[in-house]
Amino acid sequence: MKNKPVLDSADVKLIAAAAEAEALKNHWAVTIAIVDDGGHLLWLQRLDGAAAVSAHIAPAKAHTAAMGRRESKIYEDIINQGRTSFLSAPALAGMLEGGVPILKDGQCLGAVGVSGVKSTEDAQVARAGIAAIGL
Repeated sequence: MKNKPVLDSADVKLIAAAAEAEALKNHWAVTIAIVDDGGHLLWLQRLDGAAAVSAHIAPAKAHTAAMGRRESKIYEDIINQGRTSFLSAPALAGMLEGGVPILKDGQCLGAVGVSGVKSTEDAQVARAGIAAIGL
C-alpha cells in the first residue's frame, strides 16, 4: 500500500494566512480559495473590497489546478493559442491564471486559487500561500 501526504487544517490555515498577508502587503482585494486533491473546498476568504464574482472564480481556479495537477494558466495558454475546443473540457471552469497546485514529492495535495487582481498577481498570492508550508 502506498502512503500519500495530505493537507491538514493547520496547513490550510498557514497557507491562507500567508496568502492573505501577501495580498494585504500589496493592497490587493482578492478572494483566496484552498481545495484538497479532489478539488473540494477547504477554505474560502473574500478580503474586504474584493468583487463578489471573485468568490466564484477563485474556487474554480483552485479546482482546475488540483484536478489537472498543474497551474490553471496552462489551460488559459492552450485556449489563447487557438485550441478553443478546450473550453468544453468537463469539470474545468477556472481556466484562468491564478490557480496553483500544491505538490509534494510528485503528489498533488490540493491547490490555491486567487481572484481579484491581475492574473499574474493572483498567482503571486497563491504561490506565497503555498510557500508558507515549505513547498
